[in-house]
Amino acid sequence: MILEILNPMHYNITSMVPEVMPAATLPILLLTSLLLLVWNYEDTSSIPGPGYCMGIGPLISHCRFLWMGIGAACNYYNKMYGEFMRVWVCGEETLIISKSSSMFHIMKHSHYVSRFGSKLGLQCIGMHENGIIFNNNTDLWKVTRPFFMKALSGPGLVQMMAICVESLKKHLDRLEEVTDPSGFVDVLTLMRCIMLDTSNMLFLRIPLDEKAIVVKIQGYFDAWQALLFKPDIFFKISWLYKKYEKSVKELKDALGILIDEKRRRISTAEKLDECMDFATELILAEKRGDLTKENVNQCILEMLIAAPDTMSISVFFMLLLIAQHPQVEEALMKEIQTVIGERDIKIEDVQKLKVVENFINESIRYQPVVDLVMRKALEDDVIDGYPVKKGTNIILNLGRMHRLEFFPKPNEFTLENFAKNVPYRYFQPFGFGPRACAGKYIAMVMLKASLVTVLRRFHPQTSSGEGIDNIKKKNDLAFHPDESSNFLRMTFAPRNLDKCLEH
Repeated sequence: MILEILNPMHYNITSMVPEVMPAATLPILLLTSLLLLVWNYEDTSSIPGPGYCMGIGPLISHCRFLWMGIGAACNYYNKMYGEFMRVWVCGEETLIISKSSSMFHIMKHSHYVSRFGSKLGLQCIGMHENGIIFNNNTDLWKVTRPFFMKALSGPGLVQMMAICVESLKKHLDRLEEVTDPSGFVDVLTLMRCIMLDTSNMLFLRIPLDEKAIVVKIQGYFDAWQALLFKPDIFFKISWLYKKYEKSVKELKDALGILIDEKRRRISTAEKLDECMDFATELILAEKRGDLTKENVNQCILEMLIAAPDTMSISVFFMLLLIAQHPQVEEALMKEIQTVIGERDIKIEDVQKLKVVENFINESIRYQPVVDLVMRKALEDDVIDGYPVKKGTNIILNLGRMHRLEFFPKPNEFTLENFAKNVPYRYFQPFGFGPRACAGKYIAMVMLKASLVTVLRRFHPQTSSGEGIDNIKKKNDLAFHPDESSNFLRMTFAPRNLDKCLEH
């Protein structure tokens, strides 16, 4: 019927019209069909989000992630469309969720243990089907995860406390090495060296050049952050990604030499019991044929970079908050004096330091380093009434959720937010369930050891007017301070332990 109406020959109009109308009809029909397809596409999704608009919507949303950074883009879209919304990343539907009930559902179910990201980008940094952090091959991930869990729990917790304290004391005794002529301490470099030294002494135990490796870790992280969501066409233009490829290679080569030395020591050891650690367990699995050499190297790399990449910045943010809030410092020092006194912190002290733990929790709630988690749906599902198809990408916006639900003063830094027990569904800095952070328990041990050891010896101070809220930060794959800024300066005033409560 429609074709009959649009066909002028059917009505025998003048000889001039038949020559013109068929040519005009074709594009009109194509445009109408395209608009109908777009309309139907938008109708298939009941989840709020930007329109598809003939492919322009996905292009804009992907560009926004590349331009603003992953974390900042997630906050933008949740604020614009609500706490459960849909965008496109790399042309794929992606949900951004900052609703506790939805997060709880996703974290506890095993069909959300996969992650997502650019395959070419992950291949470039060595994480595609290797390691544990962004390994989206769930079968291979299940093989490597037990090695991490064993190393990061049980006896590893006890060893970590002693090793971390010794490393802290050693580096604090050489504080002048990271202090400029004006007396300002490079806290980020200090903490990165401590965290790398601690991780190496526990997991690899091969001497290394801390500062050189720390610089390479930063280059690797920059590449990881930059390449995770890049479109495939980016990797076809070599000069665009060459610098990232170079940064990745530099760290891999440096650690590869250390890991090969570890292999040599294992092969010549008279008793393996004396050299058993995380790296040794992996290398032995490689010899059995359970793991590839590439996977073993990537697992060790990820174990060594995790703490310098996130823990060091967490401690830096915490010291800034302490410098800003004298009453919080007083409460911390009072508990440290009561529980620990003049000795070093021990593993049995961890559970007793309730004020320190509340401070750590409030710090990573108010100013997180990792404030999002990426997952992929492995089955069709329904979450809070919304249909979620198999293969859908999901970003859990933890940082936003921590400022929206439950806490009495969500936009303030105050220990009152943890004065009462917080149900774990409302506070998930490390996640939970089958793909929770493998280092969630050892992280708390390292944070408590770092804060107690530093605060017993020094009173952190910042320049007038400088604080956590006015330093420049980048919210991309992680929340990092802008290290080109002059607002990162901090001094460590030696503390008189007898008068520590007067500060």
